[in-house]
Amino acid sequence: MPSPKPKAASAASQFLGEALKPAKATDAFFHILPIPYAGERNKVSSMASAPDAIISASQHLETWDGRSVPAKHGIHTLDAIDCKGGVEKVLERISAASATIIKANKFPIGLGGDGTVTYALVKGLLDAGVEDFGVVQIDAHADLRDDDNGDSWSEACVMKRIVDEDVPLFQLGVRSLSKEEADARKVNGVVFYDADFLVSRNIHKVEMPNEFPDKVYLSIDIDGFDPSVFPTAGGMPGGLGWWQVLAIVESISQQCDIIGLDITDFCPQPEQPRYDQAAAQLLYRLMGIVERARL
Repeated sequence: MPSPKPKAASAASQFLGEALKPAKATDAFFHILPIPYAGERNKVSSMASAPDAIISASQHLETWDGRSVPAKHGIHTLDAIDCKGGVEKVLERISAASATIIKANKFPIGLGGDGTVTYALVKGLLDAGVEDFGVVQIDAHADLRDDDNGDSWSEACVMKRIVDEDVPLFQLGVRSLSKEEADARKVNGVVFYDADFLVSRNIHKVEMPNEFPDKVYLSIDIDGFDPSVFPTAGGMPGGLGWWQVLAIVESISQQCDIIGLDITDFCPQPEQPRYDQAAAQLLYRLMGIVERARL
């Protein structure tokens, strides 16, 4: 007796849902990987539900992002990563999924979840054989601790794990870091424009550091925004604005080839669903920036 065919994913489980024309995964350029991982520090938060909340909110988006229609290049939403078990096993699953997307010549988009997942997504690029690329991080925190109370896989250490892989790092919007992290910046040659520089001068374009790779992976922690945009648990005053982040990312896309991205640390608030919509809008606008620069 033949095996039953797998059921097609419902529209509600796909980014943009019914607004997205049906397409084979092989025909879609953007591949979204939901990662409902809350991490050890955020177990009681709503962070694990962020991918579902963002995908659900995307059902109400227009496919025209104001300048183009990124969806015309195809958006495929994969099954969510199984985030049960120890952190290292979870990270291995994420890395394997990321590598599979890259090997298929698609554009990977990680949708977290705790910021620790960024390491695994970047490791997937390395495992897939991608060479000579750097990471651009937009975040309130430097995340360059070697360990966090003995935990080397804490979100507070994710960028240290990345530079330990000899991947160049460019940090934007940081406004909270320890002396240890400031020292790590010097040791690892991390270039940065912190929030006090970017926000006080209302900077909307940045120049990439000299000798930084032409290929970049973009990691956006929602904490990088000011709490007036996204009121997250870890947010603090003085963050970047909505249009400022989009303009900065666009300026980066004009100088480098963005080869993948993630959005992490979004905490859905059931009583304020408009923030789910804003997070979905952010992701789609980032796709538009990538589309206009690359396709």
